[in-house]
Amino acid sequence: MHMSLFKKGIAEFVGTLVLVFISCGVATLTGGSIVPTALAFGLSIVAMAYTIGKVSGCHINPAVSLAMLINKKMTLVEFFVYIGAQIVGAIAGAALLQLVFMNHLDVYGGLGTDAIQQSLMVNGNIEWSSYLLAFIVELVLTFIFVLVVLGATEKSEESNIAGIVIGLGLTFVHLIGIPLTGTSVNPARSIGPALLALANGVTEPAKELWIFILAPLAGGALAAFFWKFLMGKKAEKAAAKEAPKADDKAAK
Repeated sequence: MHMSLFKKGIAEFVGTLVLVFISCGVATLTGGSIVPTALAFGLSIVAMAYTIGKVSGCHINPAVSLAMLINKKMTLVEFFVYIGAQIVGAIAGAALLQLVFMNHLDVYGGLGTDAIQQSLMVNGNIEWSSYLLAFIVELVLTFIFVLVVLGATEKSEESNIAGIVIGLGLTFVHLIGIPLTGTSVNPARSIGPALLALANGVTEPAKELWIFILAPLAGGALAAFFWKFLMGKKAEKAAAKEAPKADDKAAK
């Protein structure tokens, strides 16, 4: 059991490292260009889903792990192992980017970090409303993304296409989110690059990091409770349909 959990943790570490290194690397090199960056995140999820997904389920996102915990699809111990591995993996991925761009940190030192974008600012300044809007954006986008994850993984017989569906889900939330917040929907993905960028003198992402931790976790939890509500109603209907059949058998 312990070895199995260790392997799951290693898988989550590697998966999150790949997500940050590839996707944040593309964001860094393209200046956050919307389509290439969105595709990089989506394709990273697809690639990892069909590799480490066989071991850990490929959460590589604390918001997803929280939703799975709420829906009783993992234990509390597994949850802490997963988020620990994800955060360390994200830091390692950002550190690898730091190494790759070491000769050009004056240009690439942001390492694809998340931050409030111009579209949410007030006359070019970050006001209280900017923080509020950024929080709402991240909460809503995470809610949508985690809902996609829960729906795609509900039936085991659909697992062969789940990775593609989840990857596309992450892509489409990035398409709107990049010009607003850079798109986190994943606390680990934000923590790793923000910490390394801080060492490069890029301080704003670290100042705003609380948004990209709390909002995705809130969005993931909300999606989990909403999914429980939906599936609860479905279970009640299924039970109601089975009841008359059981009565008929008893009568016979």
